[in-house]
This record gives sequence, C-alpha cells and structure tokens, in this order.
Amino acid sequence: MLLLVTFFTFSLVRLLPGDPTETIIPFGTDQQRAQLSKDLGLDKPFLQQYVNYLGVPVLKSEGTSGLLQGELGRKYATNQPVSDLLNQSLPISLQLVIYAQFLALAIAIPLGVLAAYRSGTRTDRAINTTAFAFLAIPNFVLALVLSYFVGARLKWLPTAGYQPGWLDQFFDPDRGSMIFSGWEDNHIRYMILPVITLAVGQIAIYMRLLRSDMIATLQENFITMAKAKGVPNRRILFRHALRPSSLTLLTVAGLNIGTLIGGAIVVEVIFGIPGLGTQIAVAISAREYVELQSYILVLAFLFVMINFVVDFLYIVLDPRIRRARAAA
Repeated sequence: MLLLVTFFTFSLVRLLPGDPTETIIPFGTDQQRAQLSKDLGLDKPFLQQYVNYLGVPVLKSEGTSGLLQGELGRKYATNQPVSDLLNQSLPISLQLVIYAQFLALAIAIPLGVLAAYRSGTRTDRAINTTAFAFLAIPNFVLALVLSYFVGARLKWLPTAGYQPGWLDQFFDPDRGSMIFSGWEDNHIRYMILPVITLAVGQIAIYMRLLRSDMIATLQENFITMAKAKGVPNRRILFRHALRPSSLTLLTVAGLNIGTLIGGAIVVEVIFGIPGLGTQIAVAISAREYVELQSYILVLAFLFVMINFVVDFLYIVLDPRIRRARAAA
C-alpha cells in the first residue's frame, strides 16, 4: 500500500504546473535554472528520479540516499531536511485531529443513543434536523464565521496562532519545559475554534450512523430479555446496546481520519496554525516535490496504521468476532 502511495504521489506531483527552479530562483537565467535542475536531479528520467527517491541500493545514482535509508529528502529552497519540518508540524496537526475526533465522538455518542431511544419523537427529529444543518456547513465557512463572531467581534478566543501542546515535547525535547509553565491554558484557547470547526461535520455523521445501528440493536432478543429482567434503561443503552452498535461507527471514525486531515489543511491556513496542513499548502504552491511527497507518505502511513488498529478493536468490541476466530 505504501509503495503504491509513493509511486502515484511521485507521478501526480509532477503533473503540477510550473517549474520548481523558477520558484527557487525567479530571476535566474536559463543556464542557472538548468544547473539547479541538474543539482536537484530533476533533469534525470522519471523512473530514475523515482528510484533515487526510494533509494534502491542497486539502481540508485551514486551518492544518493532515499526512503529506504530513512532519508525523507530536503526542501529545495532552503536545503532544510524534511524530517526537521515534520518534527515541527506533525505534532500540531495530530493534536488538532485527536481533539476534533474526541470532541466529535464525545458529543455524537450520547446524541446518537438518545435519538435511537427516542426514535420517531420530537427529540429524535430535532437532533436529526440539527445534524443535517451541521453537515451542510463547509469547514471553511464555519471557520470564517467562528473566527469573525467569536474571535473578532466578541474577542473571546484568539483567531490565529498556536501555542505548543502536550504532543510537541515528544517530537522536540526542547519544548518539554513548557509543561511546567502553564501551557494548558494558552494551548487549549488557541485550539478551541479550529477543533470545533473540524468536529462539527463529524458529529453529524457519527450521530446518524450510531442512531441507525442502535435502533436495530434495540430490537434484538437479548435487549428484550434484559428489559424483561428489569435492567435499567441506562444500563441497557450504554452497556448492552452501545458496544455491538459501535462497529460501523468505529470503522467510519477510522476512515474519517483522512477526511479530518484534508479538512485540517484549510482550517490550519485560515487560523494560521503552522501544522502539516499549512506545510502541504506551502509545498504545493512552491512546487516542493520531495517535501510534498514525504508529507503525503507520512499521512498515508498514519492512515494505514490507524485502520489496522480499528480492525484490531473489532475483537474488543464484539465478542462474536473473538469466538469466531477462536473456533477457526
């Protein structure tokens, strides 16, 4: 999967219009651009460039290193290692996605359970109508609205910028000292608006999925038996019905990591957050081929690993899967 991602990314990135040498030296001569293209290896055939990017020992050019040697490449304009840029930007985007996913699930699960329990009532219709309204709002529109009213007009929260958080210290040990300097307040204040912007659309999706599965689960025989035994409704909903109804929700939550990352690109640019989304937007505009390829590869790796974890959690949530695998 990751090998296919590298190939297609490498191919598609080179379809971007423009020449990276013109971005690096906009006022350079044709000879200077030709020399720069040679120094960067852009003058070689496509397959040779791809082999050099991977760093295949037998086929790569002499003196070059690539992904197989742990080298993500360097930024054309500044010659800065892409790994350094990732250490700075990746934890920011991960925190944003984690917060948004947690907020979406924390709100969607109770609403989905309530809507299923009150299926067909005014409460159910009100929750569904609100969910459809949230789902219809694009991320960038909600970001601008929140930024204007909550930030600029009411001045409750900052509209741009970023303060280091708990995950930054694992990527950059020099930021570890901020843990003892009251970082939580500033960090959370700067993240509230972007997180809400990303989470709103996901809340509607998760709530609708859980509601549908919960309605079906509440009609099962074991739920009827629990009711006959006098088990309280709260215990039936959250102990007996929620777990078997969460498989579809879990699957979509894992797949939606890619959606959240895609939405984070726009949100980070609007709110001035120096995360991976902002770095991708800058790399696209600057035709930074190697940098952009490395970012996409890292995102693909995270996506594959998250969905692997989701597959594993199926066994935890549904005992029937455990028994089926044990029997096999």
